[in-house]
Amino acid sequence: MAGAYQSKNILGLLTGPRIAFLLFLGVAGFFLWTEHRAHIMGALPYLILLLCPLMHFFMHRNHGKGHAGHGDHQDHDA
Repeated sequence: MAGAYQSKNILGLLTGPRIAFLLFLGVAGFFLWTEHRAHIMGALPYLILLLCPLMHFFMHRNHGKGHAGHGDHQDHDA
């Protein structure tokens, strides 16, 4: 019967302390969100603007490398 218990318990991953910890994280996250929502939403436009240089840096990191032949177009129709 131990095998049947494990299959119901998601292979034994959800033990009592883990469930209590997940509940604690959920409650703590709820209260953090409700108490600090105004601060987070007020700073959101500035955070998005601060992300622009980071996105530009990481998205153009390999720009120009490994693109040999992009300017070498040959007309094969003639």
